[in-house]
Amino acid sequence: MAKRVNEIIIFVFVALFSKAIGAKPYWRTRWPIDRVSTECLTWQLAVEANNVRGWRIVPAHCLSHIEAYMTGGQYEQDVDYIVEQIESYVSEIVVGEDGMDAWILDIDDTCLSNVIYYKKKKYGCEPYDPMAFKAWAMKGECPAIPGVLGLFSKLVKNGFKVFLITGRDEETLAPSTIANLHDQGFIGYERLTFRSPAYKGKSAVVYKSEIRKQIMEEGYRIWGNVGDQWTDLQGDCLGNRTFKLPNPMYCVP
Repeated sequence: MAKRVNEIIIFVFVALFSKAIGAKPYWRTRWPIDRVSTECLTWQLAVEANNVRGWRIVPAHCLSHIEAYMTGGQYEQDVDYIVEQIESYVSEIVVGEDGMDAWILDIDDTCLSNVIYYKKKKYGCEPYDPMAFKAWAMKGECPAIPGVLGLFSKLVKNGFKVFLITGRDEETLAPSTIANLHDQGFIGYERLTFRSPAYKGKSAVVYKSEIRKQIMEEGYRIWGNVGDQWTDLQGDCLGNRTFKLPNPMYCVP
């Protein structure tokens, strides 16, 4: 009888304990958390996964989080990790002897960094200022993103034709951008395409799709496409694979 009573007590205890811990996911802990920091991390993840679209500014309370991410080393580590994945993919490609194997690279915050500029704009917490950005770009002082510069050099060395496609305005920013790229070591690309008057008013997806289509119609095989915006990687003629670099500072619709 006593044994039976003990079994009942143990059963009731286990049932109550299971109910208590079942109220929260098994991976939850009781470690203290910074609510603002975790909310901003969640927002950033949603942005990078393209679940939050068409956003205009970084939430004001996330300024410190984005600043720490962009300048504290995590951004560079993330970019380098993605570049490693790209290089692993590149190593599996057999480049043809016809010179028609191509790669597409965006420029802003793909090849060249605008973090210095966005520091003055609170890392995206302030609305986009087209005139201020144009003035910055005309200086031609954007530093190269090291991981992508290394990738670019390997692509060219391995026989790929690299096409740079940018949303920068051809009439005002072409000279400074070309000089900036050259000064930072982006030498040997096949073609650099700016947004010409013919594409004024067209979305980034439409504009870049049409340029990629032209490249493919010339007979090129696009093996990869790298950009920091989802609109760099959407639309037609994307190529065999796309790679998204992180950018929580702004969104190009």
